[in-house]
Amino acid sequence: MMGHIPEESTSFVGRAGELACLDRALAGHRLVTLTGTGGVGKTRLALQAAARAAQRFRDGVWWTDLSSLDGERLLLATVSDAVDLSDHTSRLPVEALCAWLAGKELLLVLDSCEHLVDSCRHLVADLLTTVPGLTVLATSRQPLDLDAEHLIDVQPMPADGQDALSLFTERAAAGSGGRLTETGADSAAGAICRRLEGIPLALELAAAQVGQATVEEVAERLGSRFDLVSRSVAVWPQRHRTLRTTIGWSHELCRPLERLLWARLTVFRGGFDLASARSVCSGGPLSAEAVGPVLERLVAQSVVRRDGRRYRMLDTIREYGQWWLRALSEDAALADRHAYHYLRLARQADAGWLSADQASWYRWVNDARTDLCTALDHLLARAPRHALDLAGLIGFFWSGCGHLHETRGYLEQGLAGYPVRGRERTRALWALGLTVTLQGQYEAARRLSEESARAAREDGDNEAVVAAAYLSGLISLLTGDPLAAQATADHALEADPGPPVASAARFRCHLVRVFALIGLEKLPEARSEAEALRDRCVELDECWTRSYLDYQLSIVALLAGDPTAAARHARTMLDGKRLLRDNFGIALGLDLLAAAIAAQGEAERAAGVFGVGQAFWRTVGHPQRGTPELGPIREECERTARAGIGDEAYERAFRRGASANLQAALASVLDAASPIEA
Repeated sequence: MMGHIPEESTSFVGRAGELACLDRALAGHRLVTLTGTGGVGKTRLALQAAARAAQRFRDGVWWTDLSSLDGERLLLATVSDAVDLSDHTSRLPVEALCAWLAGKELLLVLDSCEHLVDSCRHLVADLLTTVPGLTVLATSRQPLDLDAEHLIDVQPMPADGQDALSLFTERAAAGSGGRLTETGADSAAGAICRRLEGIPLALELAAAQVGQATVEEVAERLGSRFDLVSRSVAVWPQRHRTLRTTIGWSHELCRPLERLLWARLTVFRGGFDLASARSVCSGGPLSAEAVGPVLERLVAQSVVRRDGRRYRMLDTIREYGQWWLRALSEDAALADRHAYHYLRLARQADAGWLSADQASWYRWVNDARTDLCTALDHLLARAPRHALDLAGLIGFFWSGCGHLHETRGYLEQGLAGYPVRGRERTRALWALGLTVTLQGQYEAARRLSEESARAAREDGDNEAVVAAAYLSGLISLLTGDPLAAQATADHALEADPGPPVASAARFRCHLVRVFALIGLEKLPEARSEAEALRDRCVELDECWTRSYLDYQLSIVALLAGDPTAAARHARTMLDGKRLLRDNFGIALGLDLLAAAIAAQGEAERAAGVFGVGQAFWRTVGHPQRGTPELGPIREECERTARAGIGDEAYERAFRRGASANLQAALASVLDAASPIEA
């Protein structure tokens, strides 16, 4: 492990004293919490401190952004994702997370805990108890209230100090395209810093107005706003009132359409793109064509932040917009539009599975998980049939990305909430069966497979019948019965004749056939069918099936005594699985590549690749899995490598691969000339 810390898009200004204090705290305490009001700079301070501390932790620093979560449901999944865990077991997620982190020495950053304080408290307590090498840095508007907690209250920058002035002038100059040279700018900037009490977010919002107005004009307008507020009843503590007033002032400076879009964008929990903003937020006076220009004006005013083609709001800004959305009585309507937008996209993803867009849809379903869950939660309460439809549509994608616990939870909840026979229920049963299969619960998976097959026949849906056959065949393959797998696939394909490309289910059934032929040791037939099917995948630029066909061709080549071809196919398979972010498939491919490299006589490299494979197996929580014929291949790989370099050298190379950073190690594995380094 090496860790992950988000890149900062703007410069970090000042805070030298706070950083020194935080350095000392992280050296002496296992739980450090940065507290303070919204907008005071807790996240930026944590980012800097985490980067400075990275070298002190053997297994790196891992950043978890909790700001987009709406409730505790995704807390464990989000933390697990952040530390590269894609658990494929049926264990409790907290048990899997503790087991994954056990023995590691790392810094885990939990950013924005305030809306999940109770859940974060319980999670951190479990982690600190079971993972002795763990240190946690949290940011929150209130403490977690644990005995081990060391609190650091983050104050605004000194209003008369250089840090606040530097922050304002840097941001103002960046937004206006040059240095602030007009007469009186320095004095006016100082007045703004004092008026805004050195609160970083308030300073950035004020700085965003420079360019449209001079610094002196910004100071005058801001002063007028605060004079007006000071004559009203004070309903917040002073610092909260200062930030709230600044956000309100920014809101007043927006044009009507900008205010409307600000409010409507708060329906997104995570990042969003322009197309989604247009689909969900247009309507009434705000046309779809106007959304883009209005959104860019909100970016210019620091209300919305842009990262490439994606946009997002800070929590504090979103909270203000949500208040306005409720005041406009649009919150229920926007929640509906948001949910059905994601349902439409899920249908497009499903329709695009057998195409060149497949990998893009995999990435979208993975990246949009928070908003998909928000949509699911809304539909479960308001439209259970559509909730079940959405869960079934994304179930295959999520399972492939390793989100098995969330997939299973939503499918089970959806099936319980909508027990009506029909296409949605049949598909959800199939998706649940697949999820349970990947968790290794084969008896439960068989029951679901039989239920989905029966439901498909009752629906008269031939596509669903073939899909059920794929699931049944997969279970037979994984439990060592290739003959039954072949019979199931053949029966379904014969009953519904057509080319493999006629549907995704047919493609998958043909894939089961090839696996079964290998298990039955019919290698020439397996190679012929795999090559023909792979050619169709290449024509379509399809990735998922092609990667498993390369896996099968690698096995056939290895068993036929051609390790060079086996290694080539294994690397091609790994390229595809990396594109789909499928750790389970990557682990399978690495085992096969290690065996091919060992058969080529590169014993030390084979041991290293085998070690990297073990590291990926740990991320899914299983020992080595796959169809039974892979077991002897793995054993032969280890025997050959040990014989080539000796047990001691083998263990060194294996440990080096097993302890390497996952993605860096995978990249070096795919480059045959690159060494594998811990």
